[in-house]
Amino acid sequence: GVGAARENREMRNWAGDLLHQLGLGSIAFRPAMGLPFGTLKRLEIARALAARPRFLLMDEPAAGLTHAEVDELGDTVVDIRKQFDLTVLLVEHHMSMVMKISDHVVAMEFGRKIAEGTPHEVQNDPQVIQAYLGVSS
Repeated sequence: GVGAARENREMRNWAGDLLHQLGLGSIAFRPAMGLPFGTLKRLEIARALAARPRFLLMDEPAAGLTHAEVDELGDTVVDIRKQFDLTVLLVEHHMSMVMKISDHVVAMEFGRKIAEGTPHEVQNDPQVIQAYLGVSS
């Protein structure tokens, strides 16, 4: 009935707004197959956000991206945190992105925590420098 039609319209509007916020409005009615890899990553984020989560776990989202796409992904993560009032747990090896967009960082080596704190604290930690840059002590 009327209620279902309104709910469908609201859902379409929500999905359209979400795609536009992630810069995907122009591909809203295109199949995902054949889209650039960076665009597919943003599409994955849109799919996750469609469920209106409060917490988002991203497991190595920068894997396989070019430097430009990694920068774009970092900006996207910052934007969605603000726009959707999200907590994002990011598991990532791309250290420059992690340090640029994170409030709190935990550095691990072989499954063991070696440092924790602000990005500045962690990137200046001697254990992190040794583990990630191979500097001998």
